[in-house]
Amino acid sequence: MGLRAIAPGLVALTIWGIVTGVAMSCSGLTDQTAAAMSLLVYAGSAQLTALPLMAAGAPLWLIFAAGIIVNLRFVIFGAALHPYFKDLSWRKRLVMGYLAVDIAFVAFMPRFYDAPRKGTLEQHWFFLGAVIPSWFLWQITSLIGISLGAVVPDSWSLDFAATLALLALMLPLANTRPIILSVLAAAVVAWVAQTLPLRLGLLAAVVVGILVGMWAEAKQNPRGRA
Repeated sequence: MGLRAIAPGLVALTIWGIVTGVAMSCSGLTDQTAAAMSLLVYAGSAQLTALPLMAAGAPLWLIFAAGIIVNLRFVIFGAALHPYFKDLSWRKRLVMGYLAVDIAFVAFMPRFYDAPRKGTLEQHWFFLGAVIPSWFLWQITSLIGISLGAVVPDSWSLDFAATLALLALMLPLANTRPIILSVLAAAVVAWVAQTLPLRLGLLAAVVVGILVGMWAEAKQNPRGRA
């Protein structure tokens, strides 16, 4: 069931994985290092954020900070998923957290948000059915991208294809006022701050987008502010 639920997003995930693999290869990483980064980091947005910082010789703390800020959404994902997996051992929860991806979360929560009982086997298997295929697809497509890195010409503009793929995933989710305001705020800041060094404009856009979304959510739902 999980695999069927995320199937519409697998095309975008495929494009994103290939583009990330190409980017790692073109950034100067060896094939082995790029493959290790794909396996250990397993987060396309954080990987693509770290690459230009690494190429620019940014300090290690800034690279880690950038990756953490870009992936702050997984803190929210983890908090939302906790009731469904709290009875598992910490090792299993750690594995679930590592495997968690956006499309799996988006498919899981609407289906089980109002479930009278949380933590059932059905919920666990649904989540695994979504995240395990996503993990394998990401690793395979990343390896394909790493292999293609040396032969793909810049004129193909694969980075733009990845942007379109992400937009295809994001736009259907922008269906509430807080989300729309968050997206607009992040877009404006990213555009204005694009000349900042070390891609810091991206970090500023992420932070502002999160803050605006939280503010809009608090205004819309004052009781949930606590």
